[in-house]
Order: sequence, then C-alpha cells, then structure tokens
Amino acid sequence: MDKRLQTKGRVVLSWSGGKDSALALHELQKCGRYEVVALLTSIAQEYRRISHHGVREDLLERQAKAIGLPLYKLYLPSNSQQPCTNEVYEGVVEQALLELKSQGVFMVAHGDIFLQDLREYRERNLAKVGMRGLFPIWRRDTTELVQTFITLGFKAYLSCVEGKLGESFAGRAIDVDLIRDLPEGIDPCGEYGEYHSFVYDGPIFRHRVEVKVGQTVMRDGRFYADLLPGDASEATRPEVLKIPPIR
Repeated sequence: MDKRLQTKGRVVLSWSGGKDSALALHELQKCGRYEVVALLTSIAQEYRRISHHGVREDLLERQAKAIGLPLYKLYLPSNSQQPCTNEVYEGVVEQALLELKSQGVFMVAHGDIFLQDLREYRERNLAKVGMRGLFPIWRRDTTELVQTFITLGFKAYLSCVEGKLGESFAGRAIDVDLIRDLPEGIDPCGEYGEYHSFVYDGPIFRHRVEVKVGQTVMRDGRFYADLLPGDASEATRPEVLKIPPIR
C-alpha cells in the first residue's frame, strides 16, 4: 500500500477552551483519520484572556498541557478604546494559517454546530490560503450533544453568559441541573452565544486542570466569572476587571 495513503491528515483545531471545542477534539481523536497537531486560540493581547470567553491565558496554557497538545496563540490587538476590527482579525488569522500551511497543515477543525453563515465565513477564509475546514460535530442535535458531553465525563464551568441568562449562571458547572435550569429559548449548547465555557477535565485530558471560580463582573451586557488556577492566591483577583471588550 502507498505509504501516503496511510498518513493521517494533519489538523489544527480552532480552540476556545470550551465545551464544543472539547467535543470536536474528542470526535477527531475517536475517528482515527486525523492527526491533531496543535490547538489554535485567539487571545486579547492587552488583557491576556481568550477572546469572548474571558478566560486567563495561564489557564489556557494549563489546559493545553493537560490535554497534551501544543498551543498556537494568536494575539489580537485590543483595548477598551479600540476593540480589534474584523479586518485586523482576518489579517492575523491569515498569517497564522499561511505559517501552518508551510508546516504541512492543510485543515482547520471547528466546533461549530449549526450556524451556516459562520461555517461559510470560515470556509471562505480558509479557501483563500488553500486550506479547508473540518466540522466534527456539525448538525448534531444540541440537546443530545450537551448530554453526551456530561455522560462522557467532561467537566466545565460557564465563563461567560449573556445578560438574558443572568448573573447567577456565571461560574456554574455544566451538568444536568444547569441544562434543566436554562430558560426557554436558550440553546442547550449556547450555540447562539448565550454562554461560553472552560473545560477542565474529561476523556481528552491526561490529567485534570485545577480551577476555581472567582468573582463575577459585567461588561458589554455579559457576565464573566473570573476563573482562577487552583493554586492562585487572593492577590490574583483584582485582574477580574481586565475583561477584553467584545470584538
């Protein structure tokens, strides 16, 4: 058999640190057709937090180490006066993709579920640099998907929730109680951006990431639970105010 046919496709996973990314990685590893070579995450440069999710860079690094995959970080210029524009974002991403392509990576996987316009946007940008997208959990029923997440033994906290969910949801664990308590009209997986999460344990992990929930802050109509490394001291807490603006 041609050795080239035995080589797994090399993939970088667009990684938010949350539930859907974790499920996408689990599916890629389970199917055996692909080699996930790295995680790709965008970070607000000034605030050192994952874009949109508000999770500290330190926790992101611990998470990647616990999973056992290299972390490829994209730093987005952003501050309270000037959020990162879409044009700047696309330029940063394009440069990263070209670098990855030069290393023999031609596929980028995403944890999107059913937002067709978002998928088409990603595919257009990938096509510009001669790459293609993978969507391992595409069109999965979101109720079934979040139940699978829990059944598989994944553990996560909500790091950011929309104002319509309310402050009490920020920092909650993803479990059967959370799914039961979600108000009517909220997608069980938060696919419309109703909530974002940080996964700290589960079948893709070599060991658990120790994390604890700090205080909550509101910014741009969203509530952020400041998640702290398990060994963080109280002196770390004031940084909760450094939540990046929404791009």
